[in-house]
Amino acid sequence: MDNQNLQANGSSPSKSQNKEILQANKNSAFGLQNKKILQESMEDPDKNLSKVFICHRLPERTFKVGNRYFPVCSRCTGMYIGAFSYYIFVYFVYVQYNTTIILAAVLMILPTFSDGLTQFFGFRESNNVLRFFTGLIAGVGLGILVKSIKYGLLY
Repeated sequence: MDNQNLQANGSSPSKSQNKEILQANKNSAFGLQNKKILQESMEDPDKNLSKVFICHRLPERTFKVGNRYFPVCSRCTGMYIGAFSYYIFVYFVYVQYNTTIILAAVLMILPTFSDGLTQFFGFRESNNVLRFFTGLIAGVGLGILVKSIKYGLLY
């Protein structure tokens, strides 16, 4: 029974059904769809590859407002908001990039890495709120790294 049928019946899937749905999504939706998009893009170089490399967009890992899902998952939403917020911050406040700040940025990415890795290997199941906040922290860290690379190249 797939996720849409469960939602139509008004019931929620069990843990084993969730795992089956996730595995099916990984195998079919992500893998086959992206292979098809990559193949089409090789045949037509003007094809937009942004659908492949932005996010997996699994519905159960995406925030939903009303009947509409966000265009990216909760972790990526946090990362985009975090990075964008950092860029706004450094627009108004000068930041001197040094080794300490770069090390702090790398450490800010570790919670997202460990959350994703432990979930990937099946040690535990994460939730959207945790994904969002670890993504938010990582977004700030990635923003720092990008700005420090830019700063290092220009100055």
